[in-house]
Amino acid sequence: MNRTEHLENFRQGFEKLKTALQQYPRQIFDYKPSAEKWSVREIIIHLADSEVNGYTRCRKIISEPGSSLMIYDQDSWADKLKYREQDIDNALDIVNYLRMQTYDLLKNLPEEIWANHAVHPERGKITLDDWLKIYSEHIDVHINQMNRNFNLWQKSKK
Repeated sequence: MNRTEHLENFRQGFEKLKTALQQYPRQIFDYKPSAEKWSVREIIIHLADSEVNGYTRCRKIISEPGSSLMIYDQDSWADKLKYREQDIDNALDIVNYLRMQTYDLLKNLPEEIWANHAVHPERGKITLDDWLKIYSEHIDVHINQMNRNFNLWQKSKK
């Protein structure tokens, strides 16, 4: 995908997530395929936390090129922040709001800003285009994960 396609996929991310969630009965939201796998609820809370981090990272790349980006241990966050107990609707509101705020920022950026980069401690140099690709695809990756959970849940009921 090119930048325009990634921007459009990024913009559509929340609607795709909402559509996916409408396909699942609420009783599967806390189903875990195994102890180490996330439930749909945990995935949604992760998406909210990831969106917060992405929101900040994007702005840091734009405003402070060459700076370092914060990393976080997503499994530790899920455990220590008790994702399994958090409210799904609040998390969805966060994803929607931050995603639209960031899309509105990105859609009219001058070309030269897209070459800005920051340094991720694990991934190295990340340009704004790199950032967009990662976050454009992030919700899609987790929709696939939720679909796998749903399919496993259906099989477990037979």
